[in-house]
Amino acid sequence: MPTATNGSVSLYYDREGDGDPVVFVPEAGLGGWSWGWQHAGLVGPYEAVVWDLRGTGRSDAPPGPYRLEDLVADLEAVLADCEFRNAHLVGCGLGGAVALRTARTSSRVATLSLVGTAAEGSAFDLEALFAPPDDREAIRESLSVGFSADFRDSHPDVCEGIVDWRSDGDADRAGWEAQVGALEGFDATDWLVEVTQPTRVFSGTDDALVPASAGEDLARGLPRGEFIPLEGAGHLCFVERSREVNDRLLGFLEEHAASE
Repeated sequence: MPTATNGSVSLYYDREGDGDPVVFVPEAGLGGWSWGWQHAGLVGPYEAVVWDLRGTGRSDAPPGPYRLEDLVADLEAVLADCEFRNAHLVGCGLGGAVALRTARTSSRVATLSLVGTAAEGSAFDLEALFAPPDDREAIRESLSVGFSADFRDSHPDVCEGIVDWRSDGDADRAGWEAQVGALEGFDATDWLVEVTQPTRVFSGTDDALVPASAGEDLARGLPRGEFIPLEGAGHLCFVERSREVNDRLLGFLEEHAASE
């Protein structure tokens, strides 16, 4: 089991594939399962790395709250342990904020793909996404804020599979609260101009946790930002619109692998 270390904190990650590395940074409380659709779509032409934030899954869970700087240092530790000189980052929600903050100062970041992410912590309202991993009914109920009603009605088997994965790999309440504490006081508006990497910001237009308008504002504030709305999708739009998101990711990565 590969692990990176940041001080005394051990961080589990999984890596697979060849080619340029793509590192996925999950939403608060969610395990690596959440990037399974992108992992399957990118492994082969790319090397995909999925890791558990501190407080989630097989990574250590020191007492919180965590600072955003702690999670950024954790991501840097994973990049260093993998010996990546340059990697594409893909993050959702809190994970998007971590990727964005990392790109500001790290020389290891080639591009950013941010999902359901805003430039200010006050735009994130993630509470309703949390569910205790040992309460399957609460997990089912929480899916109503992560996915559109159309997705839930059309894919009941997928939703039940997500309940299984969340039961097995998500953070407990203490880990989740420690992670979302990292968004307290987060405000990137004054330094977005320093993030010069090519960036795409994906937002479901029916995102109940981070408004699509906040994603659009984020993209507008970035020197090389592009906003990608996904009509009718919820916060976890990269799952419910996985084919479209994967196609756009692959095109974006190919474009910048060739030109950067």
